[in-house]
Amino acid sequence: MTNPHSVRAIAAIFGLLMALACFMTGVNAQPQSAYPVKNVRIVVGFAAGGFADSVSRLVGQKLSERLGQPVVVENRGGAGGNIGAKFVVNAAPDGYTLLAHTAASTINNSLYKNIGFNLLSDLVPIANVGSSPGIFAVNASHKAGSLEDLIRMTKASGGRLTYSTAGVGTSSHLAAEYLFNTLSGLQATHIPFQGGAQAISAVMSGQVDVVSISLPPASAFLKNGTLKALAVSSLKRVDTLPNVRSASESGFSDFEERSWVGFFAPANTPSAIVNRLNAEISHVVALPEVRDRLLAMGIEPQISTAADFGDYVRKEVNMWSKIVSTTGITLD
Repeated sequence: MTNPHSVRAIAAIFGLLMALACFMTGVNAQPQSAYPVKNVRIVVGFAAGGFADSVSRLVGQKLSERLGQPVVVENRGGAGGNIGAKFVVNAAPDGYTLLAHTAASTINNSLYKNIGFNLLSDLVPIANVGSSPGIFAVNASHKAGSLEDLIRMTKASGGRLTYSTAGVGTSSHLAAEYLFNTLSGLQATHIPFQGGAQAISAVMSGQVDVVSISLPPASAFLKNGTLKALAVSSLKRVDTLPNVRSASESGFSDFEERSWVGFFAPANTPSAIVNRLNAEISHVVALPEVRDRLLAMGIEPQISTAADFGDYVRKEVNMWSKIVSTTGITLD
């Protein structure tokens, strides 16, 4: 016969274990369900005042209001954004350290020989905020009125061309190298600068023939007429430059290069946190005042799910991998 005292003892122990399990489950779930309970940090892998930094601060301010916690933007520039990215890769996957990165992230995966991490496996895409096509532009007094004109005139005079960009290994650099030297057969020489303003100034002063750069830093010069756009590096024309042909219209079908800013989190960040951040960032981007600011900067606002952004990132990685292989450009 079973001892009634033993039965009661076993029942008591079982009940205690169940209570402890429920308590531990609650403890483990609390940080995720209560998120956020402290400052959220957005690490920008580029210097203050640039494309990624400006967008991050615009979104971060409104995101702070949505999350009910301060959102702090921290610049950790260098190595084409790799320094900031690696810092976030090694951060705790708890949603409190995020990365703001650009198209450079999908280029660096194949451009650098020893990057130290893998974009696709070490970071989780959260949301794309906005994108902008690059442009090919010349001094306003240049005789060429289109990209076709520039290429034809260059070939007629020997095929030599100089082009400036905001730096080695940027999407604008690879796009120009691929378009001018691979697709057009020119002998184009890259003149890199430390930033878009200097690259543009070199064209306006006549030191360089053409600049390949993202639209935002060139917008003011296009509006005041000191810079002339020959083509946008997209499949179709953009609303802000309706009279400028796309690269596709200019004889380069399927050619597209876009600058974009998106947010990432360390791998293994809980999906609930990723989805929460995606929803809040999407809400912020949809705000009229944010959309207007982005458009004024030459950036087309983007709203997507985390999964859609992930698909886009993988597509970009594959595209740039092929271009890096074709052009032979690599960095240590």
